Amino acid sequence: MHDAQNKSLGQWVNNQRALHKKNTLSSSRIQQLNSIGFAWDPLEHAWKNKFDQLCAFKAENGHCNVSQHDTQNKSLGKWVNTQRVAYKKNALSSN
Repeated sequence: MHDAQNKSLGQWVNNQRALHKKNTLSSSRIQQLNSIGFAWDPLEHAWKNKFDQLCAFKAENGHCNVSQHDTQNKSLGKWVNTQRVAYKKNALSSN
């Protein structure tokens, strides 16, 4: 039952994002979703979370050279590598 609930919620969330993108979601619903920190763009939200993790890593370590082999920061290391590859391919968004 838990999986069915999550699937249903996921479908509802995707529907809210689609309605918002089409400008057909009411302003009151947009305000309600904004009030709980709803992520309109999940990819952008995930990117910002990793960026925040990188900032914390730099504050603690003084650099951004996160190893993909560091068991404590493996996910962050992979993300940093992905950003570097995208940068080299000139595919990293400037905003």
